[in-house]
Amino acid sequence: MDIVEGFGYVELISNFLLWANECEDIRAAMIVGSMARTEAPADKWSDLDLVIVANNSQDYLCKTEWLDNIGEYWITFIGGTAVGDGKERRVIFNNGLDVDFSMFSVDGFKQISTAPEVQEVLSRGMKIILDKDGTFSDLEAMPKIVSKYKHPSEEYFLNFVNDFWYHTVWTAKKLLRGEIWMAKACIDGYMRSRLEGLIECHAKAFNGIDYDTWHSGRFLDKWADNRIAQELKGVFPHYDKEDIKRALLTMMNLFSWLAKETAEKLNYDYPKNEEEKALEYVKFLFKTN
Repeated sequence: MDIVEGFGYVELISNFLLWANECEDIRAAMIVGSMARTEAPADKWSDLDLVIVANNSQDYLCKTEWLDNIGEYWITFIGGTAVGDGKERRVIFNNGLDVDFSMFSVDGFKQISTAPEVQEVLSRGMKIILDKDGTFSDLEAMPKIVSKYKHPSEEYFLNFVNDFWYHTVWTAKKLLRGEIWMAKACIDGYMRSRLEGLIECHAKAFNGIDYDTWHSGRFLDKWADNRIAQELKGVFPHYDKEDIKRALLTMMNLFSWLAKETAEKLNYDYPKNEEEKALEYVKFLFKTN
């Protein structure tokens, strides 16, 4: 229990184990995520991620009565797991303790545990706290796995970059049309995801294909180029027309030098003309409206 000592979760885990050991339906459980990691370990803001294998796993997703065996809670709902295609019951217990119960059948766990992204998460840290049938025995000696990354092809990269520049024009038009919600949503959502992918590609290009970039932007400030963090401060706009203009131009500038450096490092062509056309047109629109 030392990994959760000091974070308030010891009693919840003890209650869970008391219940699970007596419940024939529950066959195995493990802690994953920050509470089981030595690299980027848990802090006082961490949640507790429990993977549970049960004969009737759907019952624990659909029902909530079993949570009373673990502790009093404030809120619970069903969501998707962070990686893989699983489902989990997310719960906030008393004192704001946040626990995610990922529920699987025996066969379901065996199937999902072979997915590369799931194996990466498990290899970063796991602590088996219950295993009645040896369900997790093959995982105990798992080495650390970093996602098998491949640099994008030149064709893919060019299409990716042009996709971004197309959406700069699209966003500017939506904004000037008065669709502030759509313009902000594109910057905060679609274009941000393009930028995130480019930041990862840039890091891999300059630090090697095995350089650890985690997943979904996790710990980006630690592994990305140091110049990026400063500019990221300006790419998330308020719900305001003028601020969205400013943020869009800031994001365009950041994307531009990242994409050019990445293309040069990978010996790829860069769509310079396409970028210039997009930038000139967006600036023209913003000056005239």
